[in-house]
Amino acid sequence: MKTMKKFSLFFIFASSVALSAPVELHKFDSPKQEADYRALIQELRCPQCQNNNIADSNATISTDMRARTLELLKEGKSKDEVVDYMIERYGNFVTYNPPMTPATIMLWVLPLILIALGLGFVLRRKKAKPQAVNSSQNFAKPVQHLNQDEQERLNQILNKDNK
Repeated sequence: MKTMKKFSLFFIFASSVALSAPVELHKFDSPKQEADYRALIQELRCPQCQNNNIADSNATISTDMRARTLELLKEGKSKDEVVDYMIERYGNFVTYNPPMTPATIMLWVLPLILIALGLGFVLRRKKAKPQAVNSSQNFAKPVQHLNQDEQERLNQILNKDNK
């Protein structure tokens, strides 16, 4: 019985959230205008939501952009003119396919340059590292800067450790 109450409460909550989504009803002058509107709201990106188009976003700015898109179409503007208006107002970010500018070129090229520099640095460091020498070979050679007594003492210590 408790499970049924919990399920009922969950269902009521879930349905109230789904029903709270805004539904926009628009009156279009022609089927072409409606098709242009639907295409534009799919093409334009929400500045607040980052990767959502304005059709899928419930952000206030997306609602305003949808309303402005409809206004511009009703004024007789073409799709390109509406996109140009949105770019002028919100920047190139509102399109999913921004134009090639020096800034966008840098966004594509700079990471590649940094990766190449990093690889060059790593490869140069690997080449510059001295070869590791077997530690037993180091101890077998007499050290040149020790005097005779120091050398004999060192050899005694090394011979004790090797036994």
